[in-house]
Amino acid sequence: MRNRGLGFWLAKRRLKNPDKPAVVFGDEVLTYRELADAADRVASVLWHRGIRTGDAVAYIGENSPQFLEVLFGAAQIGAVFVPVNTRLAAPEIAHVLTDSNARALILDIEFLDRAMTGVESGRIAHVIVTGEGLPENPGLAHLIAEAPGGHTIADVTLEDPAAIVYTSGTTGKPKGAVLTHGNLTWVSLNAIVDYDIVSMDVSLMISPLFHVASLGMGALPGILKGATMVLEKGFEPGRALALIAQHGVTMLSGVPTTYQMLADHPAWESTDISSLQKLTCGGSAVPTRILNAYEERGLHFSQGYGMTETSPGATSLSPAMTREKQGSVGLPHFFTEVRIADENGDMVPRGTVGEIEISGPNVFPGYHDRPDANETAFTDDGWFRSGDLGYLDADGYLYIADRLKDMIISGGENIYPAEVENLISDIEGISGVAVVGVPDERWGEVPLAVVTLREGADVDTTAVREHLDGLLARYKLPKDVVVVDELPRTASGKIRKADLRAIFGKK
Repeated sequence: MRNRGLGFWLAKRRLKNPDKPAVVFGDEVLTYRELADAADRVASVLWHRGIRTGDAVAYIGENSPQFLEVLFGAAQIGAVFVPVNTRLAAPEIAHVLTDSNARALILDIEFLDRAMTGVESGRIAHVIVTGEGLPENPGLAHLIAEAPGGHTIADVTLEDPAAIVYTSGTTGKPKGAVLTHGNLTWVSLNAIVDYDIVSMDVSLMISPLFHVASLGMGALPGILKGATMVLEKGFEPGRALALIAQHGVTMLSGVPTTYQMLADHPAWESTDISSLQKLTCGGSAVPTRILNAYEERGLHFSQGYGMTETSPGATSLSPAMTREKQGSVGLPHFFTEVRIADENGDMVPRGTVGEIEISGPNVFPGYHDRPDANETAFTDDGWFRSGDLGYLDADGYLYIADRLKDMIISGGENIYPAEVENLISDIEGISGVAVVGVPDERWGEVPLAVVTLREGADVDTTAVREHLDGLLARYKLPKDVVVVDELPRTASGKIRKADLRAIFGKK
C-alpha cells in the first residue's frame, strides 16, 4: 500500500526539514514536524469515525494551521477535501455540502449556524468544530491531542481525487471541480518553476486558502519546496505591511485591489519591504498606476490567468515582460499548453480571437456528478474549453479578449451573473433582468443589475439587495440597480450584455 498523492508530502518534509518553520500564525509557529504530526492525528480522527478512501470531508474556516492539517490528514487516508467559501450564504453552503456528498464537516464555530441546513439535508455523519469546541462537541484541537500519532498510509494514486472545489455555474448552481492529486502536484511544480519558489522563501498568505489560487499557487508549492508560510485570517493592509517587515516576507500573492490598498496605506512609504522579491497577481490585469507605485520601490509583478478547472494556473507573465507585454496574461505554464479555437473547434492563426483551450496534467478530469457539463467541457481530443475568448500574439503570449461566460471578477472573487439573475427574477414586479460587471476603482469591477419592470411596479436597489441578502454571498449583491424600458436583445432574443457594459460601464 502506498500513497503517491499529497498524503505523503508532510511526512517527507518532517524527514527532511523537521525543525524548519512551516507555518507562522499570529504568535504560533509550527515546524514541519509539528504540522506533520498534527496531520497524522487528523487522519486518525477521521479514520476512527469511519471516513474512508473516496469519502468527502468538507471544511469551512478562515486561514489557519488547521485548514492545512485537515487537508493533509484527509489526503493521508484518501479522503476528498472540500474547501467551502466562508462568504457563502446558508443555501449556497447547503448546496456544496449536499452536492459533494460530504460525510464529515470540520468548521470554525462561527459558521455552525449557517451550515446547519446543509448538515441536516446532506449525508454528514460527523460535525467537528475547530479549536477546543463545545462541552457536548469536543473541538478538533482536543481530538488531535487525544488521537494516536503515526502516519497513516492509504493506497492513493495521482489519478485519485484530492479535492472538490466549487466554481459558480453559468446556469445557476455551482459545480464541483474534481482536482486530483496529480492536478495539485503538477500545478505546484508549475508555480515552483515559473515563479522561482525556493525553500528560503517566506510567503505571506493573505488570500483565503479555500480559493484554489491561494491553495494551488501559494500554499502547496511552498510546502512542496519546504518554504515558510505566514498565515493571516484576513487582509488588513497596515497589518500586512507590518508582517512583511517583521518576518522578512519574500513572496506575496493577491489581486489588483490587494496591491492598491497596500500602496494607498499611510505606512507604505515608511515600511521596510526590502525583503520582498516576488509579487504574483491574478484576477485581472494590474493597472498602470499600481505598476508604477511598485516599480518606484524596485518591485515587479508576475501576472497570470487560470481558473478552478486548471488547479488554477494556466499562464504566467514574467516580471521581465510586464511592460513589454502589458495587458497580456503571459505564456503557458511550464507543464501546460494553450491554444485558440474558432466556433467549429479549428485552430486559428496568431492574432485571431477565439476560445481559449487548455491542456496539461494540471487540468481537472471533470465536474463532480455532472456528466452533462463534462460532455461540453472538453474537446474531442481532451482539451478543456475555458469559455473565455482570447488570442495569442506573434510570440505566443496570451491576451484575454472577452469572457464568453460573462463572468464578473470583483476583488478576485468570481461572480456568474446567471446565479444572481435567477434570484432577482423571483422578485415581484421584475419582468426582465441582466447582471453585468461595471468598473470599480477599488474592486476592479462590481455587479450591476439592469432590470425591466411590470407596469405599475416599483423596485429599487434596496429592495433587490434585501431580497438577495442571505441567499447569496454579499460580494455577489448588485452594487446598484438600473431600471430600463427594455433590455437590448439579439434577433434570437438573447440579451446583448456587451451593449449594457458599454452603456453603464462608462458611468
